[in-house]
Amino acid sequence: MTEPPTESLLFDVPPPPTPVERLLHLADQYTQHNDALDLLLVATDPPAPDAHASSAQRLATDTQSAIKAIHGERLYESVELTETVMRLRQLAFLADASVDLNVATARELTALAPEAAVGCAVTLAGETRRRRWATAPAPDDRLNAMHRTALAEIACGHVVASSSLGREFTRSREPKVLMSTLRTLETKGLAERTARSAPAAYVGGPSLDRVRLTSAGITALASVIDAPPAGPRTAPGATPRPLPSAGQAAATRNR
Repeated sequence: MTEPPTESLLFDVPPPPTPVERLLHLADQYTQHNDALDLLLVATDPPAPDAHASSAQRLATDTQSAIKAIHGERLYESVELTETVMRLRQLAFLADASVDLNVATARELTALAPEAAVGCAVTLAGETRRRRWATAPAPDDRLNAMHRTALAEIACGHVVASSSLGREFTRSREPKVLMSTLRTLETKGLAERTARSAPAAYVGGPSLDRVRLTSAGITALASVIDAPPAGPRTAPGATPRPLPSAGQAAATRNR
């Protein structure tokens, strides 16, 4: 069997993710973690006290890696960039603190993490574009304002899908992500559903399908995430709700 030339193999290696893409992937990891904890909490058998520990520790490590990637960009320091790194350090601290807590309390500490990670991605993308506009990624021209909003809502962990009586539907926050929009994103290879991985909409109900960004969806959103909002609302995640302070987390840990 003939081996392909070494030169051709070099072009098959995908480029490493940008720091903004890493943050969007991190948001997805936190969403998956939270979903898994939600399902543990409603399972018939009570979860083991450390059922979430390895996942939480991995999130803490990956969050620290994202911080190192941002430092590796050597961007000029600004208040916005400093606050972004501080927020990520808070996320890493909360994920690490949750390792030693029971599942219910651990779930509270990472509840806002997906939104916070997306908010950090929004800020970082804007800071990067202002300083390196000549090398900034070109906006994905496949995306209209509705698509951009839907991708951002998905990245924040706000969108699930299900079906009833043969009809598919989505559940999301405002702004609503319609099933027609989701199908379009799926056709473009930008979004996908993970079956029965999200908690039910009501007690005793069936688990829902979590809508997630694909790798292509993460890249597409990263190219437009700092674009001005189309409506009166700011881009999802741009101003995430406050995370618990380090003191609050420590108090929770010492209960």
